[in-house]
Amino acid sequence: MFRSNVLVCGGTGCTSSHSDEIVARLNDELAKQGLSEEVNVVRTGCFGLCALGPIVIVYPEGSFYSMVTPDDVPEIVSEHLLKGRIVKRLLYKETIVDDNTTKSLNETQFYAKQKRIALRNCGVVNPEVIDEYIARDGYQALGKVLTEMTPEQVIDEILASGLRGRGGAGFPTGLKWKFARPNQADQKYVCCNADEGDPGAFMDRSVLEGDPHVVLEAMAIAGYAIGATQGYIYIRAEYPIAVDRLRIAIQQAREYGLLGKDIFGTGFDFDIDLRLGAGAFVCGEETALMTSIEGKRGEPRVRPPFPAVKGLFAKPTVLNNVETYANIPQIILNGADWFKSMGTEKSAGTKVFALGGKINNTGLVEVPMGTTLRTIVEEIGGGIPNGHKFKAAQTGGPSGGCIPEALADVEVDYDNLIAIGSMMGSGGLIVMDETTCMVDIAKFFLEFTVDESCGKCTPCRIGTKRLLEILDKITSGKGTLEDIEKAEELCEYIKANSLCGLGQTAPNPVLSTLRYYRDEYLAHVTEKKCPAGACKALLNYSIVADKCKGCTLCARNCPVGAINGKVREVHTIDVDKCVKCGVCMSNCKFGAIVKE
Repeated sequence: MFRSNVLVCGGTGCTSSHSDEIVARLNDELAKQGLSEEVNVVRTGCFGLCALGPIVIVYPEGSFYSMVTPDDVPEIVSEHLLKGRIVKRLLYKETIVDDNTTKSLNETQFYAKQKRIALRNCGVVNPEVIDEYIARDGYQALGKVLTEMTPEQVIDEILASGLRGRGGAGFPTGLKWKFARPNQADQKYVCCNADEGDPGAFMDRSVLEGDPHVVLEAMAIAGYAIGATQGYIYIRAEYPIAVDRLRIAIQQAREYGLLGKDIFGTGFDFDIDLRLGAGAFVCGEETALMTSIEGKRGEPRVRPPFPAVKGLFAKPTVLNNVETYANIPQIILNGADWFKSMGTEKSAGTKVFALGGKINNTGLVEVPMGTTLRTIVEEIGGGIPNGHKFKAAQTGGPSGGCIPEALADVEVDYDNLIAIGSMMGSGGLIVMDETTCMVDIAKFFLEFTVDESCGKCTPCRIGTKRLLEILDKITSGKGTLEDIEKAEELCEYIKANSLCGLGQTAPNPVLSTLRYYRDEYLAHVTEKKCPAGACKALLNYSIVADKCKGCTLCARNCPVGAINGKVREVHTIDVDKCVKCGVCMSNCKFGAIVKE
C-alpha cells in the first residue's frame, strides 16, 4: 500500500509538453530520496483542463499542480512528498482558498457543473493496467448481460435509456441495435468509429487514451445484443497514443478471458481488431468507414440498404462512436432511469465537448444535456481572454453552424441546436470573439470540406468548390450582392443533392453565418470592409500623425520596407508595398498605427 499516489496526465496535450519526462524525473527523484516504495507514480489519461497542462495531482491531499515542468519535479518530491509541504507556487489558483486552505477540484469553476460519465475514468486510472479498470467496476456490465440478461433485454434497456448516438446524427442507439438483431447472417459485426476528423475535436481520442477498456466492454455488450462475434475499431493513425493503449487493452482483455472464446464461461465468443485510417474526414461517415475497413477507397455508399441490414463485408453491422460506447456499461449497471434522470426529455445523459478557440479554459468538458451555451463558455470555460467579448460559438465542426451571442442561453441538446441552424456533431465547440470575421470562419470550414470531399458525387465535389470561390471573392473585396444570393442558392442545392453527410452538411457554416451575420457579408460587399479587421485584402494600416514620435521602430521591423520617415519625424506607410502583416502595429509603443 502506497502512502501517496502521484497522477500525471498522459494525454496527447500534456505528453507534447513533456509529461513523459516528468514521470521519468519523478521516478528518479523518488529513488534518490528513498521513496520509491512509498509513493506510486501513475500515468493517466486527460484530466480535462488542457490549458493548464502538464497536470500533476498528489493524493490523498488532492493537490492540483498545473503547468508543471520537469525542472519542478525535484521541488515537488523534496518538499511535498518528503517533507509534507505543498508547493503553493505550482497549485492551480482556483483551488487556493487562503494561505492554509485549498478546495477540491469538484468545487472549482471548471469542474463544478460537469458530470463525468463517459470521462469517469479519464485522469483517474492508469489506462495501461486492466486491474485499475476492473477496480472501478470494469467488465461488471459485460458479466451482467451475459449471465443475467437476454439480448432483447439489453436492447430494451438501451432503448429505454434514451441514449442517442454521440457521433453527430443523434440516432437512438437502442433502435440501431434493434434493427440489426433480427437480421440473419453467418456473421455480424460491431464497429467503433474512432476516426474523429473535425478540426478542434479531441473527445474520442481522450476517452481512448484515458479509458480504452470501456470501449472494449461496450462493444462486447453490443456484440451480445445483436449476435455478432467480431468487432473492429477504426481509428486514425494520427492518434499514436490511443492506438498503443488500445493494443495493450485488447491484449490484456484477451489474457483475462474478457475477449475471445467462451467469455465468462457462457459460450459467448467476441473479439476485437484495430484498423488504422489514413486521416480522411469522409471516413467518419459510416458507410465510407466500412468501405475503408474492407481495404477499399473510403467512399460512401447509397443507403438503403442500411448497415444494420448490409454493412461491413455486406453483413449486418452496428456502428457507434467512442463516446456512445463509453456510456453503455454505466447504463447497464445503473439502469435506464438513472441515465434519463440527466439531460433533457429528448436528449438524455451528458455530452463531452472539446472546448477550444478564444476561451480561457481550453480543454475537455462533460456536461448534462440541456446545459446552456453561456454556462459552458462563461462559467466552465472561464470566459474570453484579453478582455474581448464573446461573439459566437461553432458547434458540430465543418458540419455545424455558428451560434451568436444573442442565443447563448439556448439549452444545448440535439433538437435545440438543429432548430437554430447548427448541430451537435461529435462535440467540437470553437469559441470566437469580436476579432473573428464570420465570413472568414465560414470560408475556413468550407476549405476543410472541399479538401476532404471524396469526390464521388458532383454536388459535393463541384458545388462546395464553387461555393468556396464565392466566399473567396467576398473576403478579397471583389464580391457583389448577387454573389450572396448565388451562395444561398448553391448551399440549398448542395444540401439537397449530396450523397452523404459530408456534402449534405458542408453548407451549414455558410448558411448559419448568413442567417445571423448577414451584415458582415454586406459590409464586405458594399463597403469593401471587414468589420472584424480579419480579412487582409480589405485592411489598410495608417499612421496617425499627431501620435507618431518618429522613433523608427515600425520602419526597422517592417519586413518589406513599406514604412518611410526620418528620426523624430512623422512616418508614412506605402500602401502598395504593405503586405498587411501587422508587425508595425504590434511594435508601435505610442498607438500611432491604426487598422482600418
